[in-house]
Amino acid sequence: MTDKFYLDEAISDLHSILDMVRWAVSRFNDAELFYGHGTDNAWDEAVSLVFYALHLPHSLTAQTGDGVFAARLTKSERTKVAELVLQRVQTRLPLPYITHEAWFCELPFYVDERVLIPRSPFAELIQQEFVPYLQDKPQRILDLCTGGGCIAIALAYAFDEAEVDAVDISSDALEVAELNIQEHGLGGRVIPLYSDLFAQLEGQKYDLIVSNPPYVDSEDMADLPVEFQHEPELALAAGDDGLDLVEIMIAQAGNYLTDNGVMFVEVGNSLVHMEARFPGLAIEWVELAQGGHGIFAVTKTALDSYNQQEK
Repeated sequence: MTDKFYLDEAISDLHSILDMVRWAVSRFNDAELFYGHGTDNAWDEAVSLVFYALHLPHSLTAQTGDGVFAARLTKSERTKVAELVLQRVQTRLPLPYITHEAWFCELPFYVDERVLIPRSPFAELIQQEFVPYLQDKPQRILDLCTGGGCIAIALAYAFDEAEVDAVDISSDALEVAELNIQEHGLGGRVIPLYSDLFAQLEGQKYDLIVSNPPYVDSEDMADLPVEFQHEPELALAAGDDGLDLVEIMIAQAGNYLTDNGVMFVEVGNSLVHMEARFPGLAIEWVELAQGGHGIFAVTKTALDSYNQQEK
């Protein structure tokens, strides 16, 4: 059956929000879509899409219960939902690239194909204000490899007296970051900066450095689902073991941290290569109650000691 058949059938025969959600789930399952950009299953993906198409807040079910799913839709509403469902199936674009909206730390952000879709377990650390790892609240923060600026902005909310430098090598990503900074009214405290890691930050010192850099190794890059292939490769790939950029950061970060400064880096699945790549480096793996893995913390003291030994 053709896509036009499915489209016409849905518009003609379906009536309620529940009808459209159930139909979307069936189409998604039939197409064997991959999730992981805000949802992890076909039902939640379908609900997100339908609510977006109908301009309904996700909090509506908390207010009204499941009764909202019985609401009937106009023909134009059914048409919009059905077209978006088929777009998701045909293009395999991650849903946030279709809606241009993603959530991180319970905050909304604009996203498009110039940036990664936020999904970092850093959200838990930020919401906990990095307790118990920081001695004092940071005044100057660096978000290295900021992408669309989601982590930098969330940090500015968490530490409302701090200044945050949002750094990236991609001018396209920095344009998206600037959009998000302005949308959140943080133009005075979150500063988007072009830099190849630390190269353009000479003389700067930070109490806290946070980085979700490219860390996907060559094996995982070759196996990425189609949905992830829509994201910029520059923000994903980092050599055979995924740690090419991390090596530079470990070698240089100590020069940019204050005396009690700490750097947190997300390396995802590449955590398995850390010991072989950096033997003897004193890092602490962060335990995450909400799931996720692969974030380590390292102090300026540990970085200086390790780099002195490497000389």
